[in-house]
Amino acid sequence: MANRPRDLAERMSRGRVPDDGPARETFRLPVEAARRKAQEILGQPPQGGCMTIVEHWRQLPDGQIEFTMRSVSMVD
Repeated sequence: MANRPRDLAERMSRGRVPDDGPARETFRLPVEAARRKAQEILGQPPQGGCMTIVEHWRQLPDGQIEFTMRSVSMVD
């Protein structure tokens, strides 16, 4: 498949948008706020055939939690 601007324009005009990969969002919060935020996101129903997972988390030296949420397709 060619990646010329004309090809991209043609695909988009047919309603097929190229896959830009998974959607990710990273948070850095105090422990309790991080827990609440993760529960809020994970408690939402799946949308558009995607579910949300915790891709990565760690505790920083200052005690905050850094975590990355990622949307993954449930359809292959």
